[in-house]
Amino acid sequence: MDEKTAKREIARLRKEIRHHSKLYYELDASEISDFDYDKLFRRLGELEAEFPQFDSPSSPTHKVGGRASERLKKVTHLVKMDSLADVFSFEELTAFLDKSRQQLAEVDEEIFYTVEPKIDGLSVSLTYEKGELILGATRGDGIIGEDVTSNIRTIASIPQHLAEPLSLTVRGEVYMPRDVFSKLNEEKEAAGEKMLANPRNAAAGSLRQLDPEETAKRKLDIFVFNFQSGSLYGDGHAPKSHRETIERMRTLGFHTVEILCTTTKDTEILAAIEKLGNSRASLPCGIDGAVIKIDALSQRELLGETSSTPKWAAAYKYPPEEKETKLLDIAVQVGRTGVLTPNAVLEPVQLAGTTVSRATLHNIDIIRQRDIRIGDTVIVRKAGDIIPEIAGSIASKRDGSEQIFQIPSYCPSCGESIVFDKEDDEAEAGAARCINADCPAQLERRLIHFASKGAMGIDGMGPQIVRLLIENDLIQSAADIYKLTPGPLAALPRMGPQSAANLMAAIEKSKTAGPARLLFGLGIHHIGTAASESIIKQFGSIHALFEADVPTLCQVEDIGEIMAQSVIDFFSLPETKLLIQRLSDAGVVMEADTDVSDSNSLHGLTFVLTGSLSTLSRAEAGEKLKQLGAKVAGSVSSKTSYVVAGNAAGSKLDRARQLNIPIIDERQLFKLLQGETLE
Repeated sequence: MDEKTAKREIARLRKEIRHHSKLYYELDASEISDFDYDKLFRRLGELEAEFPQFDSPSSPTHKVGGRASERLKKVTHLVKMDSLADVFSFEELTAFLDKSRQQLAEVDEEIFYTVEPKIDGLSVSLTYEKGELILGATRGDGIIGEDVTSNIRTIASIPQHLAEPLSLTVRGEVYMPRDVFSKLNEEKEAAGEKMLANPRNAAAGSLRQLDPEETAKRKLDIFVFNFQSGSLYGDGHAPKSHRETIERMRTLGFHTVEILCTTTKDTEILAAIEKLGNSRASLPCGIDGAVIKIDALSQRELLGETSSTPKWAAAYKYPPEEKETKLLDIAVQVGRTGVLTPNAVLEPVQLAGTTVSRATLHNIDIIRQRDIRIGDTVIVRKAGDIIPEIAGSIASKRDGSEQIFQIPSYCPSCGESIVFDKEDDEAEAGAARCINADCPAQLERRLIHFASKGAMGIDGMGPQIVRLLIENDLIQSAADIYKLTPGPLAALPRMGPQSAANLMAAIEKSKTAGPARLLFGLGIHHIGTAASESIIKQFGSIHALFEADVPTLCQVEDIGEIMAQSVIDFFSLPETKLLIQRLSDAGVVMEADTDVSDSNSLHGLTFVLTGSLSTLSRAEAGEKLKQLGAKVAGSVSSKTSYVVAGNAAGSKLDRARQLNIPIIDERQLFKLLQGETLE
């Protein structure tokens, strides 16, 4: 390869790696498998070594992981959290073992290696002071991570207090058990939400939630695999080996990784890796490889590390199991937000213990990049050993009858024209979308979202009830919910008069949910709860959005051009105007409560609510605070103004005390809500 070609290829690889790195580390929404990502990374490293004149300190090969999220408080690690050098074959692994032995040739002692599973999760550090957990942080870029202490405290297998009053930092991998992941995806599918690609993405997204209560629902777990700093013994004794370190951490209460073997022999190392690989499908957590480490800590110190990886360890990466099969068709599914997702219809094939007949194709860009055509012989595999995906096509097996797939210009469900998203920072950049509010394919998913707790909060109207209402022709849009009557409801299977009466009461109550929750409930792409609140705070009503334009919306806090355009597109539809008019006629509140919202007595203050309040729910308290201009956050940080502590207050209260954040009770909260000042 000449210099010009190499320079162009290096630039292309860096751009592609940064794109996938952002999806993996920051958005928890990877498009390619770890194996493919690692191959890109390896190829870039090889080219930079061959053409050092094009190497750069800013290259992904000199960085670890992704940058810390702007949503979470940043943490600087006391000890850098390196990644591991990857090997993809036994030949490469043997070369690593030989090289480490050569570098330690002058050491007058045997070199033992350990083998352990490489958990596919999110790497974190846990810091304890005198036996008390004080900080949990993500790896981030290896130097700066994110403070996720409140969320870490919800993981049952992480000790809040050590068995001894020691000050130390350990490193582990937070993961989501397979059975929990499967159940979560079942719930998402039932709710019409986008399913998660693999447990790693699910674990990362769960741990980085702003609300610890949401993290707690995900039932995460952890394996601790490394001692970072501090002292493992109160008497000053230091461990001499990795195995001793693991055993000591286990006695302190940590859920530690399993060391499969400790040996000097290559044959035993390779046998342990192969045995682990064969058992992957039966493990309770996902793994993407095996980690081989030098056991003696003194030998590790002699070897040292590169700018981003230790020289005393390597990760053997398992290739995903792949099979060939026929791509019979590409079916287009319309999701809740209108995204058109292409899915492969396959000739059934056995893969990783299951029969696969459908696979995700993500979006049109993936189909084009991998040159996948209807009728192709394709290579199918399971991303993260969970979700089937098409790795590519075999062009040499084409006979000329194959068809190039095109995203339809019209929605396959409602026939309306589709639009294409502009390039943005999301995993769905460039997605095709139907923005018809009455699209039948989106109806069930939209109505489930509309009735959900964060939106209109209609108790009792879950996925099954929504499905029943649609199947019995009782509702065709969100406005129809407010035309329901007790008789037809009571006649539905498993309903009856009392259940119907309860649902009618919940529907009536939802009319006063307010315009911000209504805006969120409409399911506009990019517009979440925070954005909805900011928009209504600025515009005051739903009706005002029909007259809004992009520049005006962009003046709203945290609203960018893409979000603004999404709102404009939605409110420019005649279907939207009819829907809003029908909701308004039914008595759904469209205007903000100006009598309250005009008061900004708590503007600029940030509150965190913890524990249970006796006179109102935390959600109701949060709404009242927001009406007075305050922000309500899900976790405690240095920017928190007050923590409101109710009965059985948990980890948020502990965090507030650590940061010296003012703590108030329910009585003091009511003083603030009534416009009084605190002493």
